[in-house]
Amino acid sequence: MRTFRNARFLTRFSLLTALLTLLAPAQGQEATVKENVAYVQDGHERHVLDVYAPAGAKNASVVFWIHGGGWQAGDKSDVQSKPKAFNEKGYVFISTNYRLLPHVPMETIMADLAKSLKWVHENIAEYGGDPNRVIVGGHSAGAQLAALLCTDEKWVGAEGLKLSMFTACIPVDGDTYDIPAIIETEEIRRRAHGQSLPTFGHRQKFGNDPVKHVDFSAVTHARAGKGIPPFYIMFVAGHPYTSIQAQSLAEALKKAGIKAVLYGAAESTHNKVNAEIGNPDDPGTGGLFELLDAVAPAHSK
Repeated sequence: MRTFRNARFLTRFSLLTALLTLLAPAQGQEATVKENVAYVQDGHERHVLDVYAPAGAKNASVVFWIHGGGWQAGDKSDVQSKPKAFNEKGYVFISTNYRLLPHVPMETIMADLAKSLKWVHENIAEYGGDPNRVIVGGHSAGAQLAALLCTDEKWVGAEGLKLSMFTACIPVDGDTYDIPAIIETEEIRRRAHGQSLPTFGHRQKFGNDPVKHVDFSAVTHARAGKGIPPFYIMFVAGHPYTSIQAQSLAEALKKAGIKAVLYGAAESTHNKVNAEIGNPDDPGTGGLFELLDAVAPAHSK
């Protein structure tokens, strides 16, 4: 009798296990990764992006990541553990390339990113993403580009998009949210130390025109009523340039009534603060996901 009962128990256990497996097919499945997707038909070789979509994604928020590299270098593959970390939280992750200085001017870089976002808006549903819930982030030069995309509506507006599609912005250790300020800071420092001025520094990169320097600064465009999303601004606490630039951006946003959270990474570096995003032990990541859960969760609540 005991043997019969044990056999019956094992049979029921096996059936229950099989049923649970069928009811949760997405668990344990790997994310879908599609590389070098063209976002401009017959475009430049850098008009490509990578898509990382969690298994079973449906109407998920999308993270749109912009690499750094001084606007002159870098690649969409420079994402470290970010895709895995965001996928595990349920977000679709996009990393994009764009054309670079000095081959194209800054206006073209911004236009490329707007076109990449248009591709996301039109196609991301195929990967389980919600085209109207996009989080824009970037590191270094990518931080300036991300902040400008989320504050100056003309760039996405040229592609028929609106700032309202953005649910959050994550600029990481940028030093050019206020470009006239960084130009003055750097040039005064060099003069004070008897150093020559750079031949292709921030002044030249942003067009060597004071009007353009103001226009390419995110602080210029931080105004209420435009649909600017909340910001989570990460920076290296010990770096004087990125610290004060982060604080200036946060102050401009808060004056406009826009939520801005500052995170200064202690004992960190320009590259480390970016590389550690997604690390479960990283306090900056913890704060980031806490904010996103409140303002831009992976799935609408």
